[in-house]
Amino acid sequence: MRFSTRRFLIFAILLAALATIAILVWRRPPSTNSQSAKELTARGGHLLATVRSEPRSFNRLVVRDRTSHLLSVLTQARLVRLNPITSDPEPWLAERWESTDGRRFLLHLRRGIAFSDGAPFTSADVVFTFQALYDESVGSPLAEAFKSDGRPIGVRAIDEHTVELTWPGPQGSGLRALDSLPILPRHRLESSLRAGTFRDSWNLTTAPSEIAGLGPFVLTRYDPGARLELERNPHYWRRTADDQPQPLVDRVTLQIVPDQNTEILQLESGESDLTSGEVRPDDVPSLKKRAAEGRVQLHELGVGLNADFFWINLSPERVKNDPRRAWLQRRELRQAISHAVDRQQFVDTVFLGAATPIHGPVTPANRYWYVLDLPRYDYDLTKAAALLASIGLTDRNGDGLVEDASGTPARLSLFTQKGHAVRERAAAVLKEDLRGIGLTVDLSTFDQPTLIGRLTGGDYDAIYFGADLSDTDPAANLDYWLSSGAFHAWHPSQSSSSTEWEREIDDLMHKQVTSTDPAERKRLFGDVQRIFARELPAVYFAAPHVTIATSPRVAGAQPALLAPHVLWNADSLAVRTATP
Repeated sequence: MRFSTRRFLIFAILLAALATIAILVWRRPPSTNSQSAKELTARGGHLLATVRSEPRSFNRLVVRDRTSHLLSVLTQARLVRLNPITSDPEPWLAERWESTDGRRFLLHLRRGIAFSDGAPFTSADVVFTFQALYDESVGSPLAEAFKSDGRPIGVRAIDEHTVELTWPGPQGSGLRALDSLPILPRHRLESSLRAGTFRDSWNLTTAPSEIAGLGPFVLTRYDPGARLELERNPHYWRRTADDQPQPLVDRVTLQIVPDQNTEILQLESGESDLTSGEVRPDDVPSLKKRAAEGRVQLHELGVGLNADFFWINLSPERVKNDPRRAWLQRRELRQAISHAVDRQQFVDTVFLGAATPIHGPVTPANRYWYVLDLPRYDYDLTKAAALLASIGLTDRNGDGLVEDASGTPARLSLFTQKGHAVRERAAAVLKEDLRGIGLTVDLSTFDQPTLIGRLTGGDYDAIYFGADLSDTDPAANLDYWLSSGAFHAWHPSQSSSSTEWEREIDDLMHKQVTSTDPAERKRLFGDVQRIFARELPAVYFAAPHVTIATSPRVAGAQPALLAPHVLWNADSLAVRTATP
């Protein structure tokens, strides 16, 4: 066919326009289950991510640290997944479900699914996972989120592909909690549960070949202190929109890099593809330059959902043998500490301005549950001094430090995580600010496993640390809110509430969890936050702004506020064979 010159020009213009559109489409973030710019990506390849700490176990049911959780996301699967971008529950191992009363849910499992070792997945694995979750010898930190009024969920297999879950009462958050529960293989772990050794199953000495899961990858090697190697699960069940098997990459390496300076240098130099955690404020300026040079991709997500916090050990055992230190557990002390810190200055010093001042555990990023009009303890040294004086702590000898009635200086130890620059800086600021109201603080830093050991053993005065939310809905974080919870940090795992205000919160949270009226749930949780703000069992100062960085090689990334920020959709990530 012949083209006139005019027609040829029109045709050329159309081709140029289509090329421009193609470039724009490529630059748009891809959907979770599709791959754009096929000419720039290829199936296969290897992604290297850095993590800042060792896993504590390969068994997610017995631990709650970030690296163990990441491994669980990569190697296991849930009945229901919460999309961290939309916060909506999505069908996962359960392809659909129904409920008529908000208590009884019938879940229909996907058929034809197998674990990574080839064993078929059935309802028996779901029932087994719940049995392990509730077993007292396991002591799972996840169990609290799967109870209603302290009672476990009823779990029954209707047939091989149908499971009935029955809550003791109505469940206001629906099936959202299921996102935090990986379904484990009965054929691999049932014998250990019967023997009472499940808690030690899949520990860090377990051979990777003994571990099976329903996730996109399989753990193939663990070198303590160095790396974890994962390969594509040949039996993984998800496929792309054009019916191609997932995951899209062949291998993922998690390199253990505790030093954050080294972590960033590796990313900037192209030695790694992404960090499992958010970027430190200190590194943002240099990463912006690298992003302008096309050497990294930078994603600024705004104020985060997670915030570190300061808390004092409120277990009665801590001061039982030294009654003179009873002041350490007084509410007035915590209120004085809150008044002693200029939160905006804290933001500017600790986070270099990349944070938002806060006064409670729910940050402005959690828009639905955030309460603006909470009691606040703004920077006021006069009020802080008056509060200390009300519990008998005054400067009795004029040296600028406060003493108790016997003349003993008011002194406390403060622990935080070694090698975590922001936490170390925050603890140093707190030490100086508390000295400003006459309190002597002995600051010590520990690696994360040691710090968690001191926490769980109750061997500390005060800690500055944090934990990741599993969901924006408070019903998914009962281990923090309830006095019986494993991460009720200031006094965990109480057999019964030791204070009246904790009993109030327990009662409100039980009502909040079982209410099916969204407005009532919001009102109840607002009351919980007000009691918390009054009693201050944990003092919050700032919510960091979240910035995520990846290599330009990473395609398909949709960074989220909740961890794991990038690898939550690891089965849809790909490696670019060329950069834009």
